[in-house]
Order: sequence, then C-alpha cells, then structure tokens
Amino acid sequence: MRYSQSFFFPQRARMTDVSLFSTEQVFGMLAALPDPAFIFTRSGRYAALFGGADNRYYHDGSSLVGKTIADVLSDERAEWFVEQIAIALEKPGLHVVEYPLSGHDVRGLSGEGPPEVLWFEGRVQALAYQVQGEDAVLWVASNITASKRLEKQLRSFSETDSLTGLPNRRKLMQMMNDHFELHMRYATPSAVLIFDIDRFKSINDQYGHLSGDQALQTTAEVCRAELRNTDLPARMGGDEFVVLMPHTSRELALPIAERLRKRIAEELRQLGTLGPGATISGGLSDMRASDHGFEDVLKRADVALYNAKRQGRNRIACHLVATAQSS
Repeated sequence: MRYSQSFFFPQRARMTDVSLFSTEQVFGMLAALPDPAFIFTRSGRYAALFGGADNRYYHDGSSLVGKTIADVLSDERAEWFVEQIAIALEKPGLHVVEYPLSGHDVRGLSGEGPPEVLWFEGRVQALAYQVQGEDAVLWVASNITASKRLEKQLRSFSETDSLTGLPNRRKLMQMMNDHFELHMRYATPSAVLIFDIDRFKSINDQYGHLSGDQALQTTAEVCRAELRNTDLPARMGGDEFVVLMPHTSRELALPIAERLRKRIAEELRQLGTLGPGATISGGLSDMRASDHGFEDVLKRADVALYNAKRQGRNRIACHLVATAQSS
C-alpha cells in the first residue's frame, strides 16, 4: 500500500520546508515514532500502521493492516473502539480516551498474552479526507501502564492507614457515602459498628507507645480474620475503629460485633504486654430512612459507644437499646 506525501501532510501551508524531505525520509520518520499510530476507517478497519518503535512496550503490529478491529479484539472491546472512532469523527478537535487491554480481550492469544492488564491512552483525530472510501481517524496509542500502576499505588497510600493496613478515615467516608446512597435508593440495610480499645491512653502511658501500636495492629488483624468478606473495617483515627456491614440489619450485626469483641480481647491478652484487662467497647447502629446522610448513623453509633463506656466497658451497646454483655 503506497501513500503520497500529501496523504500525511495535506495542509502544507502549516509545515516548514516539507520539500526538504524525500518520501523515503518521511516514511523513516513515521517508522521512528515511539508510539504506534493507527489509521482506522469508520467501519473499524486497520488501514495503516506507523511507528511503535519503542520495543519496550510494543510488538510488531504490521500484520494488523487489512484486518478489522472485530477480527482482532473481543466483541465487547471491538464495539467500544468503533464507538470511539465514531465519536472522534463527529466532534471537532482531539478525542482522548484511556482504556485497558488484557490477554482475554485479544482473539487467539489462548492465555499467552501479558499477565497483567495493560493501559493505553488513545489520542484520536479525524482526518480531513477519506481512506479506502471511508471516513477515517488517526489513533495514536501510548502505553500508560506504568503511570496507571503508580496512580493506583498512590491512591492506595492515600486511602490506607500505614500502621494497621486498614482503610483510613478518608476511604471510610467514601465507603459510607456509597452505601448510604444505595440504602436511600434501594432501602438496602447496612449496620455500622464503632469501637475503641478500653483505657488505651493508660496502655500507652504504662506500657509505652510501641505496645499501643501493637494493640492497634492486633486489633486490625482480628478484624481481617473474623469479619465476613463483605464487611468493611477501617481505622477512624487514634484507637477508634469503624466496621461497615452492608446488607446487614442491626439485629444480625449484633452477634457479629459480639464475636469480634471477644476475639479481640483474647488476642490482646495473649500479647502479654498490655496487662490483664485489654478489651474493647463498641456502639452499634444502622442506616435509617430518616437519615439525611451517613453522618447520622455514625453519630448514633458514637452515642451507643459512649453508653457502653458508661455501662462499664468491655461490651457492645446498640443505639437506644443497651445490650450490655461482659466477657
């Protein structure tokens, strides 16, 4: 397939001394492009491919030319690509998209593809002329997997408590808001437990902050081991923890909270560095139709926690219904 120089540079007035370069040199420059540049027709045919010289990220894709996207990718992914081509053809200027591709998206790989999902940024520009009798776009694909991986790591760092490995307050607020919206839309029940370690300040003062840190880490480990996969524990701050229990009423959440209370006390006692009486107290509530926001359920659970402390600690109290049980 041969293209004249005007195929690549139709607006010569914008270029400087194009005549200085031979057609061979122009093709050489296109081949040297680090990222692959595809010419796609409206129907999704690979009309041409240039560049992709950075072999750290790209393999030789010359065999794609003449095929359609549907020949190469799964039905779902191929449909998405054709949709983006249509959008780029209809809108002025550059159309920028980010998209993942895995081995399962490419036909014929049979598990031989890359072990991880690869991310790309596509910069799609409509061409001012037809190619092979169809409207067409230039699609430059840049591998952004490394930056996506870093973005994911940074997001994880910003949402994770460094001491316990649990979600931090910021992530907790996001989870609470998401589940509150589900509750308001579908009346999905969700229970919330707030608890803290009894006399935690005394533990720090008497046994040292390292012992206090160990108590927090042990508490987090018990949460991960004892709670259900659907439960979402988080460290609120200090020695205060919150457990969000989606699709769970307050009545069903109470035995879960009690089991957690007893297991944490057992594990803290086994540390042997916190004295004989390391326990937790908790307050339990649930989302209600009258709530204006997730903050309302947190406030009720916090009031119940205060009641548990007043009743002697080492217990779980429900909002408005005190259920004091000592281990």
